Amino acid sequence: MVKEFTHGAQVLQVLRGVDLTLEPGEMVTIIGASGAGKSTLLHCLGTLDLPTRGSIFFGDTDITRLSPPELASFRNQTIGFVFQFHHLLAEFTALENAMMPALIGRVAVKEARERAGEMLKAVGLSHRLNHRPGELSGGEQQRVAIARALVMQPALLLADEPTGNLDTRTSDEVHDLLFRLNDERKMTLLIVTHNMELARQVPRRIRMEDGRLVDDQRGPGRAGDERSAAKAP
Repeated sequence: MVKEFTHGAQVLQVLRGVDLTLEPGEMVTIIGASGAGKSTLLHCLGTLDLPTRGSIFFGDTDITRLSPPELASFRNQTIGFVFQFHHLLAEFTALENAMMPALIGRVAVKEARERAGEMLKAVGLSHRLNHRPGELSGGEQQRVAIARALVMQPALLLADEPTGNLDTRTSDEVHDLLFRLNDERKMTLLIVTHNMELARQVPRRIRMEDGRLVDDQRGPGRAGDERSAAKAP
């Protein structure tokens, strides 16, 4: 996959022949210096942008060949997004924010409310349903954003620096939540991060450099760390 941006007569190649396969239920981090192409890759995989050359397959479907309406429907139904900035709507409650993707997907209001309530409960916010973002802590706002990303029960969750604006304790809580979602819901997670402690705990760690994947490591991740700790005297 190649992604280029044109500025006047200059062509900037941000992704340079990326070839990546994600297995169902995998949890993967992408690390690398700023400008390596991590966020661009995430945006292409999430269909927020399309590659200049190359294809993206989801199962047997080449999603780069879908029409714009088909692509929007696919994105809504299949992919959840969590960004560094939560992008919550200030005038709506936590419950209403979490309902948005379901309403966009033409789910009935009653069902959308039930789904959003379930997801907010899953992220530990069942007691904050009617609070607006300004009444929530930074960690709580990011949990609402995660609940919103999950309300359509996506097969793939893409997270771009999901704890970049949070303090260490709150970041650890959000990381724990992401691991739990992967374990309990068998959801595929791809996380772009500069947090090396998080990357160390994830079973598969990919490093990007100058628009290329230069290292792809697999290991026990957090589960292996926890087993080792349990065996320690």
